[in-house]
Amino acid sequence: MADRTMPRTEPIRLEKIKEKLQARLIGETILYFSEAASTNDLAKEMAATGAKEGTVIIAETQTSGKGRLGREWASPKGGIWFSTILRPKLMPNNIPKLTLMTSLAVAKTISQLFNLKTEVKWPNDVLINAKKVCGILTEANTRGNITNFVVVGIGINANIELYSLSKQLGANATSLKHELKREIDRERFLRVLLEKMEHYYITLTERKFKPILREWKSLCSLLGSYVEVISWKEKIIGLATDVNEKGALIIKLRNGTLRKVLSGNVSLKRSKGLRHQKQ
Repeated sequence: MADRTMPRTEPIRLEKIKEKLQARLIGETILYFSEAASTNDLAKEMAATGAKEGTVIIAETQTSGKGRLGREWASPKGGIWFSTILRPKLMPNNIPKLTLMTSLAVAKTISQLFNLKTEVKWPNDVLINAKKVCGILTEANTRGNITNFVVVGIGINANIELYSLSKQLGANATSLKHELKREIDRERFLRVLLEKMEHYYITLTERKFKPILREWKSLCSLLGSYVEVISWKEKIIGLATDVNEKGALIIKLRNGTLRKVLSGNVSLKRSKGLRHQKQ
C-alpha cells in the first residue's frame, strides 16, 4: 500500500536561497507567501504598480493555481510554485521565446542536480520519462508593439506525492520525489534554477536566442514525430518538423504545406495512415 503520509518538507526559507545566490537580477527581490490564490496574479498586480524586474513571488501552496488556457493547476504542499516579473525589450510576438528559455532552464537544473534525463515539450512543459514534472505559464502585458512586462509562472512537482493530484492529472504527471524516491532540497533547487534563468535571460536579451533554441531542440523528442495540435478550436495533424526563432511549432501537413502554430495543445499521433511527402 502506498505511503499516504503528508510530505515532510519544511517551508521554503528565503535566506537559504539568497545566501549563495549568484544571480544579480532574477531573485534580487524574493517574496514568500505560505498561501496565495495565484502567484501569477500577484506578480501581475505588483508589476502593474512598478515592481522591479527580476522580482520572484513564491507560494507554498496556491488555492487557484492556473495553467494554460485557463486550466486549474494543482499546487499542493511540497511543490515549487513561483512567478517572476520580467521587463524584456521584446516585441510581443517574441514573448514565446521566454517560455522556451524557462523550460530549458528547468530541464537543465533537474539534469544537473539529479542526473535525471529530461525532455522539453512544446510549448511549455518539462517531462521525465514522458510524464510532466513542470509546467510554465507566461502572461504578457502589452500595448501595441510595446511589451510593458511579462510574468513567467513556473510550477514544479517537487516533493509531492502523485496521489495528491487528481486521477486525471496524476496519470500523466510525475514528481521529483517520485522519480528519485526521496525529497529534494527545494531551496538549493530554486537557487540553481534562478541562476540558470538569469543566464538564459541575459543571453536572450542580448539577441542571442539561436544558441538557446538549439539547446532546447536537443531536448525536444517531439520533433520528427507526427502530432495533433488543438489550436484555437482547430485540429492540426502533421509532422512536427521544427520550432522557429519566434517559438512557433512548424508542422508539415499531409499535402506538404507548412503551418506555423504559436500556441496549442500538442500530443503524439500514430503515424499509421499519415504520409510524409518529401519536398
